[in-house]
Amino acid sequence: MSGNKLKQMNITQEKIDDLNAVIKVELKEADYKEKVDNVLRDYRKKASLPGFRKGHVPMGMVKKMVGVNAMVDEINKILSDSLNEYLSNEKLDVLGNPLPKLEDQQKIDWENQTDFEFRYDVGLAPQFDLKLSDKYKFEYYKIKVDKKDLDKQVQDICKRYGKMSNPEVSEANDMLYGQFVELDGKEIKAGGIMHSSIIVIESVTDKKLKEELTGKQSGDQIDLDVKKISEHEADQAAAIGVKVVELKGIKSKFRFTIEKINRIEPAEMNQELFDKVFGPNQVTSEAEFRTKLEEQMSQGLVTESERKLKADIQTELLDKLKLNLPDAFLKRWIAASNEKPISPEQIENEYDQYAKGLKWQLIENKVIQDNDIKVNHEEVVEKTKDLLKQQMASMGLPTDNEDELGETANRVLQNQDEARNIYMMMYDEKLMGLYKSIFKLKEKEVSYEEFIKIVSK
Repeated sequence: MSGNKLKQMNITQEKIDDLNAVIKVELKEADYKEKVDNVLRDYRKKASLPGFRKGHVPMGMVKKMVGVNAMVDEINKILSDSLNEYLSNEKLDVLGNPLPKLEDQQKIDWENQTDFEFRYDVGLAPQFDLKLSDKYKFEYYKIKVDKKDLDKQVQDICKRYGKMSNPEVSEANDMLYGQFVELDGKEIKAGGIMHSSIIVIESVTDKKLKEELTGKQSGDQIDLDVKKISEHEADQAAAIGVKVVELKGIKSKFRFTIEKINRIEPAEMNQELFDKVFGPNQVTSEAEFRTKLEEQMSQGLVTESERKLKADIQTELLDKLKLNLPDAFLKRWIAASNEKPISPEQIENEYDQYAKGLKWQLIENKVIQDNDIKVNHEEVVEKTKDLLKQQMASMGLPTDNEDELGETANRVLQNQDEARNIYMMMYDEKLMGLYKSIFKLKEKEVSYEEFIKIVSK
């Protein structure tokens, strides 16, 4: 057992094991009396009661009215400050926050006690060593942009910038707007579901239904099973205007009445399209347009490849280190710190994923500390400006006004959430750069289709 004096209080630590400890705080009346008296005197100055002039309520009456509450508040403030200072001075690497022992709280007699003893359970972070070296080996996937994927991207962009028309007869690439009505056998169900929405013909999973929806006109009706519209329950539910949980209880067929056929006429491959996508005169031919798109797609695939590499590194280091956590303490802390009530069953169901994330956070913090990785404000500003340039370029806006970019970046970083996200992004980039410089990476070229199969395993 170890202990040290802190602000006239005796605070001691009892280590239960490598991951758990109990901190005991002994509080004498002299530790809190002056602060409580100051609160009571201040209250007395402001108190106004019938029969007494303002500021002249007897102190005995003030103590009777608010004395216990004032003492509890001040003691809690002192405990919070002294615990934080103790943890800092002792350099304890704790997880979560100290949790008061409930049985101790129940024994306190706030009305009559003057001296107190408080005990807190503390969860300690595991201590470990981590040496990064080229003994760690990983496959690094270089994903090729297939011609068919590039062709599809070109088609999608032409559709996105295309014009909407309303033909008389439906074709395989059209969208049908109409009304779903629930049936009872062949008849409309009394009080049943009625909902207007859209069917995207090319997204329909049932081949027979897809064929049936083509060659139709406004006013035509089709009786169908909504489960054949899409393989995704969310799409099925949205089509008839219900929640996914309600879908399982619906066994009826529906009659879909076509009200309007929507068709997107793809934009022509010309300078107008090039300017809309990449900005004025950035691209001047179809060949340049496809090359630029391929570069963008390649960059996106690099991001996916690095995400896979990071996941593999994470799995390998977690498996290698096999860190233990103070699980019982953390489960109790999750329940105590959660803003909304959370059941023990929910904590158990979600704990493994939470623990995995926490272990990885500890590993990354260790790597950052051991390798003295830092991110400064100037770097964050430059990163924010780069992100703004990408966003503005995608909208066809000029990106050469450095003063304006700097001002906008600083405004963005005044938002704490945005700033934290960009700091985390930069730490992530620096960590990935470190991993790639140390670990042995074997490059493997794969198609996107092959990559998806690898990731899905």
